[in-house]
Parts: sequence; C-alpha cells; structure tokens
Amino acid sequence: MPSSLLFDLDGTLVDTDKAHFSAFGEVFARYDVAIDWDLYRTKIMGASNQAITTEFLDHVPASEHEAIMERKEAVYRDSLDVIEPMPGLGALLDLADAAHLPCAVVTNAPRLNAELVLRSLNIAERFRAIVIGPELPQTKPHPLPYLEGLRLLGAQASHSVAFEDSRSGIRAAHAAELAVVGMTTSLDADAVRALGASIAARDFTDAALLDLVRRRAIAAA
Repeated sequence: MPSSLLFDLDGTLVDTDKAHFSAFGEVFARYDVAIDWDLYRTKIMGASNQAITTEFLDHVPASEHEAIMERKEAVYRDSLDVIEPMPGLGALLDLADAAHLPCAVVTNAPRLNAELVLRSLNIAERFRAIVIGPELPQTKPHPLPYLEGLRLLGAQASHSVAFEDSRSGIRAAHAAELAVVGMTTSLDADAVRALGASIAARDFTDAALLDLVRRRAIAAA
C-alpha cells in the first residue's frame, strides 16, 4: 500500500525557532508588540503569517501587514548562517530511500524560507513535494496541507507518518489521520502527546520513532 513520510520544516527538520523568535522580536517591537518565548511558543510557532498578523497587528492597517511580514522574513533569512539538520535526519532519509518511501515537506512557512533552508541543508532533492500552507485555501491547523501532501505523493494516511513540533502542525497531521511524531524542540513530551502525537521524540535518532516508521510506513511500502 502507498506509504510516505511527511515533515514539517521549522523545529522539525532543523531547529530554527530561535532565529524566528529573534526576527519577530526585532520587527514587531517597531509596532509596540513585545514577544516573549512563551508567547512565541503558544501563539506564533507553526502559525501562518496571516494568522499571526491577525493576532498581533490588529492596531496596524491591514494594508501594511504583508510588508511587515516580508521584513520579518528577510530578517530571519539574513540571520541564517550555518544551519544543521536535526540529528538522525540523514539516516532516516537514507532509510526511506532504501525502502522507496516518498517524502514531502509540509509547512506554513513562506516558499522562499522553505527553499532556502532545504538548499542550505543540501536535502532539497530528497523530497518529492513541498507543500506550502499559505498557498492553499486552508493552512495548518486545518488538515488540508497534509492531505495535499498525501495526494501529491499518492500515499495513504493509514500507512504514513508525519513529524511535527508545533501545536497547529500536530493538530493538522492528527486531523488528517496520520500517525504523528511530536518533536520536542519547543514543546515537552506531555504537550505533544496531548495534542495528538502518537509518540514524542527529541530527534530522528529516537528508537520509538524509527520503530514507528518501520511498522507503519516501511512495512506497507
């Protein structure tokens, strides 16, 4: 049966949350919006830019929102110097290749950000599809981005695994009826499980994560 692996980007393939947090803090401060780490984790991490501006910039004319977020994304991209993939990612992608298991990136990040990160990690060619939530009618936490990833890969949710680190992402993958690995980059193990993750993992070397991939995806490939 068609199987697949679907990966969120920020906080999952690579730990970029600190860079995003810093960029939001720098740009939003100009509009008298203070962002602390708890606020970032609960309201911003994993959300689309449209949802973020609706939440935090309602006192700023809507006509300025897109330009503000473009500045934030430019600050973020300029801050990326040398980035490293999450431990174990390369070995997991090798495992998927050996099993002829297609992979996709499913993210709420803008396409420019996603493509830059994947190029910087030298793994862009490892993914058959890149799904950008804001390019669809619904973003995470709606399941549509994950359903689109499954469609592009010709895969079934019942034999696929999603890797996510944010509240909106875990909810989206769970709603798409995927088995979800909750990465504990920013949320703790109890939090990701409460949101619907099957298991919690710090990185891709986790034994339970690899066992889930073998049982649910590779065995059905």
